[in-house]
Amino acid sequence: MPKVKTKSGAKKRFKLTGSGKIKRKHAFKSHILTKKGTKQKRNLTKAGLVHKTDEPKVKDMLNL
Repeated sequence: MPKVKTKSGAKKRFKLTGSGKIKRKHAFKSHILTKKGTKQKRNLTKAGLVHKTDEPKVKDMLNL
């Protein structure tokens, strides 16, 4: 039986917290920032959590 590999894109994008939740970064923060407000850009900087309905899919990609 071969080793089970994780999805490379998923391991770069998601981190597991101590309580078992999955951290993620917000989208829309890479370019075209001049038309976005300061408040929006500041809030996009903070890390978010993966929604509970998407957690099984992400955990499957990470082989958890």
